[in-house]
Amino acid sequence: MLRNICALFLLTTLAALTAPSTHATPRKGHTVVLGASRRVQYSKAGDPSGAQPGETELRIRALIVDGALKEWTTGDPHDITDRSFVVRRAIRINDALPAGSADEAKPSDLKKNWVWQRGPWLLVDRVTGRISALKLPDYDPGVSQPIWFRDFAAYCGVTASGKSLYAVVTQIGARKPLLSKKLNEWDREHPTIPACAPVEWQRDPLMVTFHPAGRDDARFSLVPGSAVLVEDSADDAEPAAAQTK
Repeated sequence: MLRNICALFLLTTLAALTAPSTHATPRKGHTVVLGASRRVQYSKAGDPSGAQPGETELRIRALIVDGALKEWTTGDPHDITDRSFVVRRAIRINDALPAGSADEAKPSDLKKNWVWQRGPWLLVDRVTGRISALKLPDYDPGVSQPIWFRDFAAYCGVTASGKSLYAVVTQIGARKPLLSKKLNEWDREHPTIPACAPVEWQRDPLMVTFHPAGRDDARFSLVPGSAVLVEDSADDAEPAAAQTK
């Protein structure tokens, strides 16, 4: 009898130890917000490839994850899914010349050597808190003005040689652009500003219209497809975050 009672006690204890706890500490979520807008000095001298002639100010907003400043951004964000959005990065870059240069700045002028530039587009995941830089094909910060629809970006791009202007439609997560068609020649030394007016989207049927300067509009039909963006789960992202600490 005593032996049976001991055996029952051991089995009950073992079951209690191996059973999953219903009071486990919940996984911490992430808080992703964009701060208030503020203006900073901005000019063609500080951002040769990004600023428009006569542009003197740039509106920027802080991208804050879990209360910590991660990036500065500019322009309006665009929701891709209910948890991911894209926004353009604003970069503060050191414009000081090397020590010993003829016009080396005085210590009192060091703050003036930091200039703002428009940077690449960022993909932000509200669930994992992850921020990724998007590599848009033939993207040129001084020419390309992506107009987003779903997970597609449409814009005028410039080839690496700087001699051709292209109509580009790319999808986040896809290896190749959905559309890449030459519009006209491009002269980087004497560019037309702006090179293109904002692109126009049409949903049904799915079409996109480009408005390059100095030539007729170009309209293209697109074959709609499913999203190829892969969003990691919070469980998968947590170990990666722990490794970076």
